[in-house]
Amino acid sequence: MELTYKRASIGDVELLTKTRVEVLRSANQLPADADMSEVEEETRRYYQKALCDGTHIAYLVFDGAHFAGAGGVSFFQVAPTYHNPSGKKAYIMNMYTAPAYRRKGIAAQTLDLLVRDSRERGITAISLEATDMGRPLYEKYGFVKMEHEMELPG
Repeated sequence: MELTYKRASIGDVELLTKTRVEVLRSANQLPADADMSEVEEETRRYYQKALCDGTHIAYLVFDGAHFAGAGGVSFFQVAPTYHNPSGKKAYIMNMYTAPAYRRKGIAAQTLDLLVRDSRERGITAISLEATDMGRPLYEKYGFVKMEHEMELPG
């Protein structure tokens, strides 16, 4: 196994979109026939813009020509707070490892690349949403469960 970690470019939009849809199907336990056409179209549009304007970085992992995994991070700005005076935030998303490559350190390495890129931008507030499968990795890395955040469902 010879793994290559490649920073995604605009030429990788289709693979990123396909992976994102797969991650969402799995995380939401959606049936294979669930209509994801709108999500797919909006995801493609998101990557086309965000990869170009620098508000998203993604890594793709390959074993030779075989796709092994991916992960991304979105950057955004909120009003400064006491604990985050810059107001800069990063949100890690779309962490995925192909089943044949799981438990080989791919997600940990991808996470490390995303955190490093975030830190290089001066971002200290990094968050993510964890599935049951990913939670042990994130906890081992140092992520902690947030207790004061809430969400208003659409």
